[in-house]
Amino acid sequence: MSEQKPRPEDGQGEFADAAWSMPAYLLSGMFIWGGLGWLLSKWTGLVWFTPIGLIIGVVLAIYLVYVKFGRHSL
Repeated sequence: MSEQKPRPEDGQGEFADAAWSMPAYLLSGMFIWGGLGWLLSKWTGLVWFTPIGLIIGVVLAIYLVYVKFGRHSL
């Protein structure tokens, strides 16, 4: 069997995980909510659903990043 190398205990792994997770949250929020807004725009014919979906996606993604990485446990 293969042996797994232990992760460093100095927190570098956690920082790298957070550094990759934050942009992933932002991009996925824009894609998902922007895509839903785009679909709603195509369905209704009103073009302003796409930018609203993008804005909602960015705001929710920033909130998720704050909840996951911005708070410090006491």
